[in-house]
Amino acid sequence: MTRPRALDAAELKRHPLPGHKDGDKDSHGQILIIAGSRDVPGGPLLTAHAAMRSGAGKLQLAAPDDIAVPLGIAMPEAMVVGFATARDGGFAARAVDSLIDKAERADAIVAGPAMTANAATAKLAARLVGLGKPLALDAALLHLLPEFDSRSRAARIPPVLLPHAGEMASLLGCAAEEVEANPLGCGQTCAKRYGAMVLVKGAESHIVAPDGAAWKYRGGGPGLGVSGSGDVLAGIAGGLLARGADPLTALLWSVWLHGEAGRALAEKVAPLGFLARELPGEVPALLASSFRA
Repeated sequence: MTRPRALDAAELKRHPLPGHKDGDKDSHGQILIIAGSRDVPGGPLLTAHAAMRSGAGKLQLAAPDDIAVPLGIAMPEAMVVGFATARDGGFAARAVDSLIDKAERADAIVAGPAMTANAATAKLAARLVGLGKPLALDAALLHLLPEFDSRSRAARIPPVLLPHAGEMASLLGCAAEEVEANPLGCGQTCAKRYGAMVLVKGAESHIVAPDGAAWKYRGGGPGLGVSGSGDVLAGIAGGLLARGADPLTALLWSVWLHGEAGRALAEKVAPLGFLARELPGEVPALLASSFRA
């Protein structure tokens, strides 16, 4: 088993982000976030704020139409497009073709945060991994990906997968306890099976590439174990993909930025008790300081 490298500032210098560009919002990348459900209408906002704080230039949010108008009011920076809502509050299956049409025009896609797993998400997962676009998958879509592992391996650009232990267990068809006992080994198996850049979340997070190369981040503290934290992480990854970072670089930096944002809030607020919505606000200063270093 490959010994993981420490994910720190020195390691990030080996994987630099794209530099700042002059120009309008299109020059900074267009991101599409496919997210949300009637039960969790605020999740897309967390992902969207994080993507913009990470430097994405143009934001589109695709959400079930039941929640689209409130999202548009809450996130005036975004074009929010509503799609047919199923009875369960998620996307209706008839929305998938239109969602894919929109995804084909984006520079990067984040899909899954706060979504309901249903017939639409199964179709969506299959088609998104075949688009050949920079793609980060989270939450509901991860549970459905095992049916499409060969399509994921064949993708022109490796997808970024962001599972916690339960979602990793679904990806591998094992128990969550096995993932918790061997996060690095499970991450390497997953990365190879799906041809993906994989994060195994935990107190110590592991990042694994399809060739088995691995990194370990020792975490930003217990305060990150809070509702919505994963939605923020997905947004950071998507924002960096939209800016033109390759999938591995985007994943390494997003894990570090998310963790260091948690560390900064632990010092400002307390080790526990800060909110996921506060994490994106720490990201610009972390990015600025890393470019100066």
